[in-house]
Amino acid sequence: MKRFFILPILFLILNTLAYSQANIQVVVTDANTHEAIPGAIIAGTGGEKLGLTDAKGRYVIASSGISQIKVTMVGYSTLVVSVTGGKADVALVPSTLDLQPVVVTASREGQARQDAPIAISKINSTQIKDTKATALYQLLNKVAGVYMVDLGNEQHTMAIRQPITYNALYLYMEDGLPIRPTGIFNHNSLYEINMSGVKDIEVIKGPASSLYGSNSIGGAVNFITQGPPSGYAGNVSIRGDNYHYRRVDADGGFTQGKFGLYIGGYIGHQKDSWQDYSDFDKYSANFKTTYDFNAGTRLTTSAAYNYLNTQTPGSLDSAHFYNRSYGANQRFTYRKVESFRASTRLDHQWNEKNATFVTLFFRHNSTAQLPSYFISDVRDNAGNYLSSNGQVNDQRFQSYGLLAQHRVNFNFLHSRLIGGIYVDDSPSSYYAQYLDIDKDVLNNYYTGFTNTGKYIDDYRIKLFNTAAYMQYEIKPIEALHIVAGLRYDRVHYDFTNGLPAGSTKYKQQETNNFNIVAPKLGLTYDLGSNKGFYANYSVGFQPPETGDLYSSRQLTPLKQATFDNYEVGGWFSAFNKMLYFEMSLFDLEGRNEIISQLSPDNTTQNQNAGATRHRGVEYSLTLAPVNELTFRFSGTNATHTYVHYSEVVTNYSMGTSTVIKYDGNRMNNAPAWIANSELTYKPAYLQGFRIAGEWQHINQYYTNPANTKTYSGYNIYNLRLGYDVKGNVLKGAGIWFNVLNLTNKLYATTVTSNQYGDTYNAAAPRTYTLGISYSFSKY
Repeated sequence: MKRFFILPILFLILNTLAYSQANIQVVVTDANTHEAIPGAIIAGTGGEKLGLTDAKGRYVIASSGISQIKVTMVGYSTLVVSVTGGKADVALVPSTLDLQPVVVTASREGQARQDAPIAISKINSTQIKDTKATALYQLLNKVAGVYMVDLGNEQHTMAIRQPITYNALYLYMEDGLPIRPTGIFNHNSLYEINMSGVKDIEVIKGPASSLYGSNSIGGAVNFITQGPPSGYAGNVSIRGDNYHYRRVDADGGFTQGKFGLYIGGYIGHQKDSWQDYSDFDKYSANFKTTYDFNAGTRLTTSAAYNYLNTQTPGSLDSAHFYNRSYGANQRFTYRKVESFRASTRLDHQWNEKNATFVTLFFRHNSTAQLPSYFISDVRDNAGNYLSSNGQVNDQRFQSYGLLAQHRVNFNFLHSRLIGGIYVDDSPSSYYAQYLDIDKDVLNNYYTGFTNTGKYIDDYRIKLFNTAAYMQYEIKPIEALHIVAGLRYDRVHYDFTNGLPAGSTKYKQQETNNFNIVAPKLGLTYDLGSNKGFYANYSVGFQPPETGDLYSSRQLTPLKQATFDNYEVGGWFSAFNKMLYFEMSLFDLEGRNEIISQLSPDNTTQNQNAGATRHRGVEYSLTLAPVNELTFRFSGTNATHTYVHYSEVVTNYSMGTSTVIKYDGNRMNNAPAWIANSELTYKPAYLQGFRIAGEWQHINQYYTNPANTKTYSGYNIYNLRLGYDVKGNVLKGAGIWFNVLNLTNKLYATTVTSNQYGDTYNAAAPRTYTLGISYSFSKY
């Protein structure tokens, strides 16, 4: 009897063992972020396709006798791995050689780059990991056509298909959501990003208005944050430089069953730097959870907190700049920023043809400052000094919003339709108080201030932005992909004045509405063998900012600006994918473009230029003659021209005003050539080691609209070395050493001119940064 009882058990055990030996468990993850990679192709070493990984990066090979598999995925380097114990853990490295990666910013959904008829570039996690940037400009300036201007302590401005400008011509997003609402732009708003939690950065150059709305004139920058890793993983790093910058980064997370969690952030501190009065503190953190109800439904909840407290030394006059005298002319200006963003997104795949996501979001932001750029001198008609003044101000807003999008695929000509709505309710407040500034005129030094208690501005605005958009994509033949889009935006300002009637030029209550229908039409054509071209036409839209419309300093009312963008481009590879090249030609025609005019007292006025023209070519070349060596060259050549623009110039000594026309002149602060090049070596004989040299070039540019003053531009060189231990007991440890401005070049990141001279935003001298890190993971 026992014999008959034991035999079935033995049969069951043997059958289970045979099944386990006949099945190979494959887990595919990103080598840098440890996130699961769905859709990776699992193949035999002979090239026979076995299957695709699921949403958790997993695939089961129901076969025995396989000792090696080949894993490929668009945007990643192909990897051949050995199978041991019926299991294969595959960590794919994002490739910097892939000309056509998967991007999400073109349509808010993942798609191949060759299907997007726009100029879009991607900085992947490998580039982010290798660069070890202490500020975002060190990453974004690698993109063709992008010049992110370093203003110190993570402060910045931008130039993409535009001159260097502080105006609202760019859209900055985190996971597809605008960081700030339309109408409350801050050229500095990227200090509200947690660099430590960024997985990829995608940059659209030119108007992206058909999906993303206003302010995306020069371009849109989307920071894609890291999600929960497969299994569990963590990282910690410490860095510092020779000018007392210190920073600690830490992040980690896990996925258990249907639930995933990621938390990451950093603390940065600066004390007694190369520039006087430039201490700062930064605290930044991201939080993200995912919950998979089933294979087609996922809930993602995200939150981000950023705090910045920085001293602001201001710019230098020419004497101090060229003498490398980096002392501030005051010691009391500051900027304090606190921002919090939260969102929850529900994705649902109804079937293979229909998918929907709905996102609810919230923002809270406070920016308090005593700005150095508002310190101004009052002079008489003869130009003699009389007194100095300034202001302290605080802007706050709180947002409640909704973004919903649905996509449906059709059998008809392989087409698909994307439609969405966007609602953003962002009530805001702003006040500015008048300061009397004390000045040591002989030494040109501001010694202190008195808050008069008098309000320059005091208002509240109910800001309400509603939009609807639609995009239709069609493939009449396999090689041709046509995209047509349309977006309607309405931006509503409801202004309430806190200043009493008679002490303000504004009404106690008024409303302003701005709206536009923005079309887009584009196509791509795949020539095969990783060659193709695209063309598109799009419209951009920029309403005036609330700060420009309602500031007491603004003397003239502003109209909304519109831009017509025409561009063509293409890409190809050669020599068995050892050479990649991509190029875009653009013509951006602006009407009523909002231009900043610098006044003699160092303050700015905004006014509409009748017409402007921005034309250029962007290009990127990548060479990889051997696996260990990569060369990249990115650049843009462009002309930015006033077609119709004039300014009123006052002669204080004569008491007269003259209208000066600048039609046909080059726009000021608009370099004609911007280039960035990098040579990277990763030797096969020393796995984990890297060395890279980088060159950044900014060409000469005019610093005033009359084109009578210029800045010569600069060339700087950076060196980066790093080593990540791949084996033994120190596996997961890393060390890096970066040298920025290798030749200790004296240069300015921006230069501005007025009738009393030039001012320079000095860049850092040679800077050495040393860092160590440790990471771990388990799947």
